[in-house]
Amino acid sequence: MSLTITDILSALAGCLDATTQAILAMSFGFAMIPSALAYGVGIIGCLGFNSVVPISFQAETITLGGTIGRNRQERVSIIFIGGLVMTCIGALGLLQTVVDFAGEDIICAMMSGVGIILAKAAMDLVRENVRLGTISMVVAILTYALTLDLVYTITCGVVVTSIAAHFMKEKIEVDNINESRFKLQKLTMNFTVLRGALSVICLTIGGNIAYGGITAGIAGTTANADHISIYSGVADCVSSIFGGSPVSVIISATAATPNPKWAAVLLMAIMMVILLSGLLPKIARHVPVQAIAGTLFVLGVFVTVPDNASLAFSGNDALGTLSCGTTLAVTAVTDPFFGIVAGIAVKLLAVSFGMV
Repeated sequence: MSLTITDILSALAGCLDATTQAILAMSFGFAMIPSALAYGVGIIGCLGFNSVVPISFQAETITLGGTIGRNRQERVSIIFIGGLVMTCIGALGLLQTVVDFAGEDIICAMMSGVGIILAKAAMDLVRENVRLGTISMVVAILTYALTLDLVYTITCGVVVTSIAAHFMKEKIEVDNINESRFKLQKLTMNFTVLRGALSVICLTIGGNIAYGGITAGIAGTTANADHISIYSGVADCVSSIFGGSPVSVIISATAATPNPKWAAVLLMAIMMVILLSGLLPKIARHVPVQAIAGTLFVLGVFVTVPDNASLAFSGNDALGTLSCGTTLAVTAVTDPFFGIVAGIAVKLLAVSFGMV
């Protein structure tokens, strides 16, 4: 096996994407150096399971865990518990059983609701700094409209907003950036952590099936969602126990290369080196967190919502439409766990109550 220039370029593009998502993770207080452990687990997982699906920083999981958790201790506890449960689900081969119980349409509706959560997170960033947030939004939306490419969208949004912040002499807040090395974290358990962990589990189930399936499909193979759940779950555990960020399944350009498995391994290896070098926190001191606002909005409104909503509602009967609509709405205003529970409840009770 020899890597081609296409393999290398796709891995570098994935690293560029991951770098910008890392800035979002740092804004929630997740440490970068311990996150390298997650990429190491991802490498072992792809090689051990012969998988073409890499794991990396993912805006959806970072935003969900970061917004539900009220402080760093709650956030790393949410990610650790979520990763532990996902590892067990994958090891026992229960992922498809969980999906069958909830229904694939409800899972897609939940993912669509997560898109709205991303859009809300983007608008919150804009409200924190209207000038920089507006620049990020305009640049990201225009770039995506012209290219339909998230890599270009992320790059242009981050670069232009960062340059604007420099010339506008905007103060870049770095208080939340955690540069600690491998310091064992004290975990906690309360209602917020339990709710957050259940929400992350629901999101991860949907992501492992949807994103894993898409990436594998591009590579011309199939994904084993249970295997993905094992190595992504272990990755979250070993990262978060030291204060690191969640690292989840992504739709990766490495799947379209001649050697998709090795390109995925290269992506994760490069990110591991970048994280261990301590470079990312230094970069973040020159990049305002609002730089990611436009990308979050595009990812939520133009990608996640329509793609998943079409799968959820297409060809559904009245009962399915009602349960999916409930799931989407409740997810958007609360979290994925309550959204799925509400959707299942409607599916089970709507007929008895004469709602359809």
